[in-house]
Amino acid sequence: MSPETVYLGRDERPPGLEQIASGKVRDVYTLDAEHLLFVTTDRVSAFDVIMDAGVPFKGAVLTAIAAHWFARTADIVPNHLVSTSLDALEPFGVSLDASWRARLHGRIMVVKRCVPDPIEWVVRGYLAGSGWKEYQLRQSICGVALPHGLSQAEALPRPILTPTTKNDEHDQPLSPSEARALIGRARFEEGERICLALFERGTQELARIGIRLADTKFELGVRDGQVLLIDEALTPDSSRFWDNAQYRTQTSPPSFDKQILRDYLETLDWDKNYPAPEVDPAILERVSGRYREICERITGTDPGASSGPAPSAAPMNRPAHNGHA
Repeated sequence: MSPETVYLGRDERPPGLEQIASGKVRDVYTLDAEHLLFVTTDRVSAFDVIMDAGVPFKGAVLTAIAAHWFARTADIVPNHLVSTSLDALEPFGVSLDASWRARLHGRIMVVKRCVPDPIEWVVRGYLAGSGWKEYQLRQSICGVALPHGLSQAEALPRPILTPTTKNDEHDQPLSPSEARALIGRARFEEGERICLALFERGTQELARIGIRLADTKFELGVRDGQVLLIDEALTPDSSRFWDNAQYRTQTSPPSFDKQILRDYLETLDWDKNYPAPEVDPAILERVSGRYREICERITGTDPGASSGPAPSAAPMNRPAHNGHA
């Protein structure tokens, strides 16, 4: 891995920009009173601990896939994305030299400022992960009752909303009634309608390319009284994708995410607390390959194989959805 393919951010910051937040993956900078700059790094975490090394091209993959879905869901709900082009920074007085343009290429989003919801909108279409564990104990997920006798990885009778709190360390599940109390009935019902429609759109489009959408997390915010889709959408960091060819019930199908890393870490003598252990570079390359594969299948592009800009619209050979909510 070379500096040209891995960008970790952290103390390495674009000159002339004020960083106002830094999460597990994204660094956020202020541009003006109305706009922010999101920089999606190649950082990767597991068991809520950020690794010291990154996954090549991960930031570019997440940016490309998020931009793809923002373009293809704007008829359901508008979103916060303004541009993924580095040239869009110039009107804000941001001038980057060639070195910084290379480091940030394909991994930025200029976005509209908004007030994020205090919850994360998780939608599940299949019984997997923590949902499967809870179902075995209670025959429900986040207070939503489910039929008896469902198997691991089985499709639910219908997609369900299982919101969580928003926490930097570890999100906590909420029942629908708890989420309503937190953000208000009207906002909850509007968010539920939007997120179930987004999940249906993702399910339909991914089915055409042989991918099952097991579950995903959306984030919503409000700007001037209008609800916006924000952060990212239907990426391998926020979603569980299964390949149709490998899908089976009564087991956990392989997914297009960092499961390879989690499985590797389980073999180490590590207590899952900071500091993170050293990770074999070959493992990070394998994780990169999974991210790049799902990116190419969804967007038609592989950031690791092209020096072109991150796509901000759907591939030309697929029908686009236009319009606004």
